[in-house]
Amino acid sequence: MYDTTEIKKGLKIEVEGKPYVVLKSDFTNPGKGSAFVTARIKNLETGQVIERTWKSGVSTNVTAPDLEEKEVEYTYSDADGFNFLDQSNFETIHLTNEQVGDDKYYLMEGSKLVVLYYKGRPISIEHPHFIFIKVAETDPGLKGDTASGATKRAVMETGLQVKVPLFIKEGELLKIDTRTGEYIERANAK
Repeated sequence: MYDTTEIKKGLKIEVEGKPYVVLKSDFTNPGKGSAFVTARIKNLETGQVIERTWKSGVSTNVTAPDLEEKEVEYTYSDADGFNFLDQSNFETIHLTNEQVGDDKYYLMEGSKLVVLYYKGRPISIEHPHFIFIKVAETDPGLKGDTASGATKRAVMETGLQVKVPLFIKEGELLKIDTRTGEYIERANAK
């Protein structure tokens, strides 16, 4: 069992028989009463985000989940979902459209990522924090339009829509943060 002081952002926990990841954790010590920890946690199976509060110094019902991570390569998608190749034994792993969810916008054929297993069955995928994707469609920037901080919409080759600076053109390779879905920089600008 985890103590309340161990509940930090990024920790994978099991609460009431379900696997969660801690998105945010706040320790509060009011002048009166006992201290407590409030955490926003995301269900790794369903994606549902909830908030939980635990009293400090009291035993929590939070344990380490039975999780396993396997490095995989994305191969293809079909009507039933997405298929990955396990890099250790070369077996095909299938995840449904619901299990992958909006993470599908970061999947490109041949990309390496991690499939998360809970009690021996695959439940979700975890991308690297940054990936490189090509711009498939965007409006041309207007000559002389150099307004500081101005952005436009760009559609990436995977269907992901991102706000980008006005100077970005179709066909450019961009670095995208998979945690926020935001543009970071041009990959070919160096």
